[in-house]
Parts: sequence; structure tokens; C-alpha cells
Amino acid sequence: MDEQQPPERSGFSRWIFPDGTEPDPRFTLANERTFLAWIRTSLALLGGGIALEAFAHDIPANLRHAAALLLVVTSLIISVSSLLRWRNVELAMRRQRALPAPAMTMVLAGGLTIASLVLLAVLLSMGG
Repeated sequence: MDEQQPPERSGFSRWIFPDGTEPDPRFTLANERTFLAWIRTSLALLGGGIALEAFAHDIPANLRHAAALLLVVTSLIISVSSLLRWRNVELAMRRQRALPAPAMTMVLAGGLTIASLVLLAVLLSMGG
């Protein structure tokens, strides 16, 4: 009886994931969906930063620039981190190791907290 061999991985796949065994495709696809969710979050932050800079001219320029820049930089960090996390999770699954902690959640929470506090201070100062 012939034992079925797993399909040969592409050169790109071997370059990205040089070792380990193929994980259950459901876990790989779940990892990909998580990556795409982080990318959507990154795009939302980028759009928010652009919108803030383009349309919020009633906010003082220095604070508007700071908040918009913080949103755009946070977007960039989340975008790059999501790619690295996707790869690290996939490698951990292939090597049957513990999954890495999602460090970018702290970046996201910190960036949004600071940007929100800046905008909140501006809005409160404009109300009076």
C-alpha cells in the first residue's frame, strides 16, 4: 500500500518556512485571517490619520499634526508587526512550539491612547 506523500511546497514557501511540518490548514487559514484583521486595523489608523490632517483644521496645527503623525506611525508599526507575527505564528505551528505573545497589541493600545488623549485635550479646550 502506497503511503500518500504531502504535496511539494513551492520555492517561496520553502524560503519563508524552511523547516517543520505542515500544520492543519484550518490553523494556517485562521492565522491568515488574523493577519488580515491586523492589516484592516492598520488601514483604519492610516485613514484616521489622513482624515485628521486633511479635515480637522479647527484643531491647532501642532496638535493636529502630532495626533495624525501618531496614528500614521502606529499604522506603520502595526502593518509591519502583523507580517512578522503572521510568519512567527506559522513557524511556531510548524515547529510545534508555543505561539508568540502579540506584542503589537501594546503598540496599538499605547498609540491610540496617546492620540485619543491629545484629541480629548484639544476638544475639551475648544468647548470652553
